[in-house]
Amino acid sequence: MARKSGFVSIIGKPNAGKSTLLNAIFGQSLSIVTAKPQTTRNKVFGVYTHDDIQIVFVDTPGILKPKYKLQVYMKKELESSFVETDLIVLVYDVSKYDAADLKNLSETYKDEFTSKKSFIVLNKIDLLTKEEVLHIISDVFVKTKFDEIIPVSARKKFNIEDFLKTVEKYIPENEFYFDEKTIATQPEKFFVGEIIREYALRLYKEEIPYSIFIEIEEFKEREKGKDYIRANIIIEKESQKGIIIGKGGDMLKHLGELARKDIEEFLGRDVFLELFVKVKPNWKNDEDFLKRNFSNQSAFSN
Repeated sequence: MARKSGFVSIIGKPNAGKSTLLNAIFGQSLSIVTAKPQTTRNKVFGVYTHDDIQIVFVDTPGILKPKYKLQVYMKKELESSFVETDLIVLVYDVSKYDAADLKNLSETYKDEFTSKKSFIVLNKIDLLTKEEVLHIISDVFVKTKFDEIIPVSARKKFNIEDFLKTVEKYIPENEFYFDEKTIATQPEKFFVGEIIREYALRLYKEEIPYSIFIEIEEFKEREKGKDYIRANIIIEKESQKGIIIGKGGDMLKHLGELARKDIEEFLGRDVFLELFVKVKPNWKNDEDFLKRNFSNQSAFSN
């Protein structure tokens, strides 16, 4: 049997469940998942290999109207995923179904949806009755032109296997892009930074998380003893520093303890994690900073 391999771009509005779907496919966290929108900033490549099929899933930032330069970058990350993809999967929060909203999304990416094979994944069906789900599926079928309509609950891992089987049918014959044991294409320190940022999103007040950037300044693997990781939590305002650190450093210490446990589980080895807080005014609009830290990532970059 000939091998098949290809790229699948996962897109959708913030909090539609894109990252949850990706994590459900792999049975582990490859993308940040929180209740807060706009948590995915970079494309995240997950490599799924099963028998003679390899699917490179690309989790993208949420669809939004940019308000500052970081969001302009995020929009470019989303749109660049269309270039290298064989299939586009639009993840839609079915619990907030709005026919006019879906029509607007379909029109916005009409060229992309028609030039590629495209699915719509109706996520969060566990929040609706069976009758409501069937009604929405019928409505989507009549009003859109997606190649497939797939209802799932990514959070409960319902219908994920059927989703994968359907995707596999559309993947072209090709040799594998990656080694069969590869699960993700980013370096380890990328995921370390994402783990720290995920806990920051969960721990701090609403206005803080979107001003945070995690810089991994040092990442040293040691033959003896724990690996050493030094990370800077970069924020925009001096007034945010005290919130991040907390009284007597308790909040920063708590963040470090939570992140370290997940990092050790992810890496499969012990680490010594040091966190520092630095102020970089208005970094979200600093073009040089964004170019240096958010240069366009490709699945083939080193």
